[in-house]
Amino acid sequence: MSYQMIVLVKQVPDTQNITAQAMKEDGTVNRSALPAIYNPEDLNALEEALKIKEKYGGKITVITMGPPNAAEVLRQSLYRGADEVVLLSDRKFAGADTLATSYVLAKAIKKTGDFDLIFCGRQAIDGDTAQVGPQTAEKLKINQITFVDKILSIKDKELTVERSIEGGYEVVKSSFPLLLTITDESNIPRPPAVKKVLTYKNAVSPLELDNYDDEYLSNQNNNPSNLKIQHWTHESIDAKTVQCGLSGSPTKVKKIESVILEAPEIKNIANSDEGIKTLLKELTDEHIIG
Repeated sequence: MSYQMIVLVKQVPDTQNITAQAMKEDGTVNRSALPAIYNPEDLNALEEALKIKEKYGGKITVITMGPPNAAEVLRQSLYRGADEVVLLSDRKFAGADTLATSYVLAKAIKKTGDFDLIFCGRQAIDGDTAQVGPQTAEKLKINQITFVDKILSIKDKELTVERSIEGGYEVVKSSFPLLLTITDESNIPRPPAVKKVLTYKNAVSPLELDNYDDEYLSNQNNNPSNLKIQHWTHESIDAKTVQCGLSGSPTKVKKIESVILEAPEIKNIANSDEGIKTLLKELTDEHIIG
């Protein structure tokens, strides 16, 4: 039995390269000031879908919501084996919190048609809320299993997984349709495949066409692989604008403070028995060691 699968992914700022310009005055992330990467656990989610496709067959549709340059994570998805990719990009989506984001994603998923499984990363490294996946499942009124470390078995329309809990794990079984959030313990994501990179390296979304000359566009229209990135707006998915972006986001940032990290006090310890004794005494007195 083959399965229809959807993977929700996100292009995120590289939080290992935070600068002082990381936030805007309105409390939203200044994404243009930070390098953008594929959200790490979303790659784990894609890998789980690819493994099921290889074993049972099926189709994988990858969806992301973001600005035009978020098309890069969709190209990266094609390079790894996704069948279809969709970019949700609209000024009406800007400034969305998890509630507005999950609303748009749920509307887009409904537009794709029937599905068996939805895969999400456990959480995104820019927000760390772990809310979008569960909220999307709630809006679709389908089952969900979060913090999945391992898919143990799939039988017809039923799946059994191992999920992380505090102090251990538990085994959970659910029928389809089903949304799973995947942890980074689940697998090691595969790298892009060379043949697929060569096939899809010129794939662009309609929003990117202004960046290319007429000769490129002429060649693109003759190559179906270059037309793989679909672009959907709020009108495409029949979304109500009042529930999108800032207008649909009850979460508000009231104040931002810049945190300045300063170097801690440095002490030089003499390389002698007396110096080591002094260090041990200080560590013991401060209850760092007992």
